[in-house]
Amino acid sequence: MKIDIGLNENQRNEIVQGLSHLLADTYGLYLKTHNYHWNVTGQMFQTLHTMFETQYTELAMAVDEIAERIRTLGAFAPGSYSEFSKLSQIKEAHGRLNAKEMVSDLVHGHEIIIKNAKEIITSIEKAKDEASLDLLTQRIQMHEKRAWMLRSILED
Repeated sequence: MKIDIGLNENQRNEIVQGLSHLLADTYGLYLKTHNYHWNVTGQMFQTLHTMFETQYTELAMAVDEIAERIRTLGAFAPGSYSEFSKLSQIKEAHGRLNAKEMVSDLVHGHEIIIKNAKEIITSIEKAKDEASLDLLTQRIQMHEKRAWMLRSILED
């Protein structure tokens, strides 16, 4: 059935492309945060273990929201590791990181998503896609807050 929501096919495709990258980045950060939750050690263990759990839980819900927006726009959401690895700028951590390295790596991941989400906004605003704009605004706010909280841990 034809989709008639005030966005033409080209607009929807352009927005879907950006949201697919956001989905892949968010999933990559989710996996990384969950990994760090399991493997953090040191004096900050309890604080970071709890914080990472809060963050990966929120990221898991965000993955679902982004994928559902892609489906709403008439496309299939990417959902495999191979698709995500092609689309994401969030790279896997290699080796065993200490707690500060984990926190720093997560700050970097949130900042990547913030910058990429802001790039998507131009095409969304041009298409007057308020629903996608609302989603992106909420995602940016959350990632900025998480990056701030994590950066605060690194201050002496």
